Amino acid sequence: MQERSSVAELAGSLRDELNRYSPGGKLPSSRALVERFRVSPVTVSRAIAQLAAEGLVVTRPGSGAFRAQPRTDASPPGDTSWQEISLSGDGGPEVVPRTVDASGVLVTLAAPPPGVIELNGGYLHPSLQPERALAAALARAGRRPGAWGRPPTDGLTELRAWFAREIGPSLTAADVLITAGGQSALATALRALAPPGAPVLVESPTYPGMLAAARATGLRPVPVPVDADGVRPELLAAAFRATGSRVFVCQPLFQNPTGAVLAPDRRGEVVRIAREAGAFVVEDDFARRLVHDDAGPLPAPLAADDPDGVVVHVCSLTKITSPSLRVGALAARGPVLERLRALQVVDTFFVPRPLQEAALELVGSPAWSHHLRSVSTELRNRRTAMTAALRLELPDFSLPHIPSGGGSLWLRLPDAATSADEAALVSAALLAGVAIAPGRPYYCAEPPSAQVRLSFAAVAGAGEITEGVRRLRVASDKLFAAPGPRHLSSVHD
Repeated sequence: MQERSSVAELAGSLRDELNRYSPGGKLPSSRALVERFRVSPVTVSRAIAQLAAEGLVVTRPGSGAFRAQPRTDASPPGDTSWQEISLSGDGGPEVVPRTVDASGVLVTLAAPPPGVIELNGGYLHPSLQPERALAAALARAGRRPGAWGRPPTDGLTELRAWFAREIGPSLTAADVLITAGGQSALATALRALAPPGAPVLVESPTYPGMLAAARATGLRPVPVPVDADGVRPELLAAAFRATGSRVFVCQPLFQNPTGAVLAPDRRGEVVRIAREAGAFVVEDDFARRLVHDDAGPLPAPLAADDPDGVVVHVCSLTKITSPSLRVGALAARGPVLERLRALQVVDTFFVPRPLQEAALELVGSPAWSHHLRSVSTELRNRRTAMTAALRLELPDFSLPHIPSGGGSLWLRLPDAATSADEAALVSAALLAGVAIAPGRPYYCAEPPSAQVRLSFAAVAGAGEITEGVRRLRVASDKLFAAPGPRHLSSVHD
């Protein structure tokens, strides 16, 4: 059982038993709870902390946990209806309407109920995270001289230099800013490069977190379709001409959600087209370290061969390590770097120094290369397991592309399926005990078909993948008839 499921179940059991104790009554000791429920001391500690956060128990160091005093009746709610007018942005024609819709992001961040297999997760399963190496790195970082002091606003020079070497030999530490993860870097880049109300070109489909950040900034995402070889240059050029946009956001390597890699003959074309339009390319290189061990040599980032400063590069250590190691980088050349730096300072001042020091300790340790190799092999194994399970259980679904990097598959529902069927399948799957991500949030316009995204990186292993796909088939059987299966196919067959 996953740790967080154990915590939720134990907290629920203790919550149900609180009525046995009078207010101020002492709960059983941690040792007693460990023995009774057969869980770890960490699970007990986290469950008690959850109840304390809910105001149901109070803890006293050295004494234990006690049932809290009953809450007094809450005061009647106030009248917040006035906020609808204030938040509507009805302040004249110069006001740009904004929406802040995080639903597409929360799908991959929210923990499913206990017992539900998480095929919608956006991060590595804890068994794939380098927890011991991270703990050791954080411990060493905490002992570094000045580790708890104020870092340079641009980030530690050594960490900036490490990111620069990873991006390409033509970059230096002076071209890099340390950010609080990739999402923060994307949001900063969008705010820096386009004013509210401006169009921003995006791949279609694309990462919902980027779409949410763009809309929250008041930008207008404009879709540019991708195929198996990435964004289509002729459509990109047409979109620049039609909109006058000055920004294009793309994921050239293992694109989310399709897994496509920008073809060699398109890489230079994309940068050239943007340069001629006087536009920036925001390169979200989120999955480079999630490469599978059968991928072969990877293309260098677009930013590695960009002397004119067209490309603003975004990367992060979060995806390959832990959701809580929120350390990333922005790389840029020219005057735009100063604007990025100013926004970074205004928004966050700086990334906490202990995190930066821990990141340096981690990537400089022998455990780092071992972790990269291990994840590379495990992701390939899990991708293979999921592909086999889909072909066996859901032959009438279509898998257009099998990626050699990243942690998910992009699955197309049967041809007759509609967007309503997509939403119904997501709900039915959850009832069957498996969480999947709907495809609709990955589009900024009407999607061409019904699709879902299945993660193989966020689960415990091949067994859980097989069971999750079986549960998805149970949900599918309730929704779709089988007039004649169209077998799963892919470009790799």
